[in-house]
Amino acid sequence: MKITARGLNRASLARQLLLERAPLGVAEGVRRVVALQAQHPGSPYVALWNRLDGLDPAEVDAVFAGREVVKATLMRITLHAVHAGDYRVFREALQRTLYGTRLGYRFAATGLTPAEGEELVPGLLAFAERPRSVAELRGWLAERVGEERAEGAWWGLRAYAPLHHQPTGGPWSFGQRPSFVASGGAPVTGREEPPGALRELVLRYLAGFGPGSVADVAQFAMVQRGPVRRVLTELGDGLERLEGPDGTVLFDVPGAARPDGETLAPPRLLGMWDSVLLAYADRARVIPADYRKAVIRVNGDVLPTLLVDGYVAGVWRPAEGGIEARAFHVLPAGAWEGLAEEARSLHALLAPRDPALYRRYDHWWTKLPEGHTRLLPG
Repeated sequence: MKITARGLNRASLARQLLLERAPLGVAEGVRRVVALQAQHPGSPYVALWNRLDGLDPAEVDAVFAGREVVKATLMRITLHAVHAGDYRVFREALQRTLYGTRLGYRFAATGLTPAEGEELVPGLLAFAERPRSVAELRGWLAERVGEERAEGAWWGLRAYAPLHHQPTGGPWSFGQRPSFVASGGAPVTGREEPPGALRELVLRYLAGFGPGSVADVAQFAMVQRGPVRRVLTELGDGLERLEGPDGTVLFDVPGAARPDGETLAPPRLLGMWDSVLLAYADRARVIPADYRKAVIRVNGDVLPTLLVDGYVAGVWRPAEGGIEARAFHVLPAGAWEGLAEEARSLHALLAPRDPALYRRYDHWWTKLPEGHTRLLPG
């Protein structure tokens, strides 16, 4: 079976709850969409506002506080919010990546070996059974490896050790000064992930973002393609195979939603680093090639975007009294009307908490392509 480019787009939007807001609780919503990028503490809230019907941000506060949803370094070695029940298997699936990148050359530059790094993990986790600040954790390391090596050791272990970010308050649960707490359970050690962990991650990826190729799964998780290919081969007839628009073999879980390419995709105002923009090797599934450099900056910042007819059409930022939107091409009146309705709802979410969300990234605004700019009133 062959699937069109628009069919792929609509499948992704359906799995990510972006075709229609779902009547789900926050914890279940997070589980359904697999993972939310959480580099900026406000982004999971904006992501869930885009996906869940009648989102109450206080419920997001509550699931973070109760650790039903946890924030940790996971896929692509970046911060994600995931369902607590998914954390361990996702972390195990990334064992090889985290070992190689976080206990690799920079860690070795401290004079510590990976084996010595792993020896530190149980004690570090015992120390972090209650929430600890960076200063406390770095101080604990300094007592064991020396002050001169503590910073490099912490650089590696803060991602390699199974630590969760502990909510510290503020409008979006997490402030600028992180606090960490042990995830619980015995840590995995060594270079290889436990049996079955990558298989589970592959299946969860396909359910939440599919159909996908070997390269897509590898890109999403930042794991090597060889192990992904082996897992997909082992799954065999348990998966559906499709032919992508360029002939690439795509895999999918049986019975998953694949709406027609002409299915209506309502406008959305995606937050920074929204997962649907980053989950594919070919990001043209959602971001037109001409706009990729404008939206994904050279330093890795991924700007808040306008989604129109299922594709990125511009960017937005909060402004006095509403949302300022810049479209990179002419939009029909109906699209602007839909964006204006979304802006009123988004402004209502932001106003009592952080009306200038993402303000530190405003410097990008002057470097964007020319376009059509409007203030959408709140």
